[in-house]
Amino acid sequence: MAEAVLIDLFGLKLNSEKNCHQTLLKTLDAVRYHHAAQAKFLCIIRCSNISCERDSEHGNYEVETSNGLSTLFREFETVSNPSMAACLYTIKQKIDEKNLSSIKVIVPMHRKTLVKAFIDQLFTDVYSFEFEDLQVTLRGGLLKQPTEIDKITAQELEEVQNEVETHLRSLPALKGELTIITSPLISDIFIHGFTTRTGGISYIPTLSSFNLFSSSKRRDPKVVVQENLRRLGAAAGFDAKKFYRIKTDHANDVWVMGRKEPESYDGITTNQRGVTIAALGADCIPIVFADPVKKACGVAHSGWRGTLLGIAMATVNAMIAEYGCSLDDIVVVLGPSVGPCCFTLPRDTAAAFHNLDPACVRLFDSPDPYIDIRKATRCV
Repeated sequence: MAEAVLIDLFGLKLNSEKNCHQTLLKTLDAVRYHHAAQAKFLCIIRCSNISCERDSEHGNYEVETSNGLSTLFREFETVSNPSMAACLYTIKQKIDEKNLSSIKVIVPMHRKTLVKAFIDQLFTDVYSFEFEDLQVTLRGGLLKQPTEIDKITAQELEEVQNEVETHLRSLPALKGELTIITSPLISDIFIHGFTTRTGGISYIPTLSSFNLFSSSKRRDPKVVVQENLRRLGAAAGFDAKKFYRIKTDHANDVWVMGRKEPESYDGITTNQRGVTIAALGADCIPIVFADPVKKACGVAHSGWRGTLLGIAMATVNAMIAEYGCSLDDIVVVLGPSVGPCCFTLPRDTAAAFHNLDPACVRLFDSPDPYIDIRKATRCV
């Protein structure tokens, strides 16, 4: 049973001066009857701009709101906007607030492929969808809808993508302004910085608003991450289309740009101009390496496994081997990460850090000692 039911009336002009359309009334009444008890969210999608409501010969239709239909509408939540992207994004927020994932969409047959294209942009594999044809009556007769279009044209898909991007660009920053932390140790010839959790548009409570990692297993879609990245590029001054992030494996593999890219790696090095490389971090440490002499740089993701495996030194060694960097010229900066106050590991794992340097471990005799992975990174 669907947890949320969406009824797409976006392409239908609702006009109170025409005859009652009993089929639509029955459809909405049936939705209420079959889903009201189980579904936690019943919603009607409408267009709020008359310019998007065309004549029936162009595929959009006038539907009357009789007294019965108007009364029934009040039993559904209505989302209305001139933009279909804005409507669906608003609905997605409401669905996410309720932590729902099973969704039924009741949609006119001729709009099904288009609606699916918007859904593909704004939702991830976390959600499951089923579709049902919407039947309406037009001027006393059953509306003969065009058959379903199996494929969307390249131009239509581009229009969908542009509409989604335009809406996301219009959204305000959440949880504060975009902040970029820089280090005075890094030469001005490198654009560099560490982002914080604020200034993006991601609203999922378990993620920062400035989430820069997309996954089909998360509720945050790729287009939202791309918008966060676009804002970062605009603020920092780099081309977001030439942005490369590590493919984390919590190991010590390093990709030297220009060589074949591995399937996974926790470090990147480059001496190419105009590209931006990035390492994700939270508890784990994002590390920046910069050699102003050879004009080469690198980044690494150093979690506790990567720290023990020596990802930081592996990145340094790659810069020395590939670009002829001198150890004395490479500046290394550790970004924000979990501190020794808050990170614990089981005692048998903590023993490896204790062997590096006893100062890396606090309360070693406890079942879950506290680990200073920042200090350990300097020891490896």
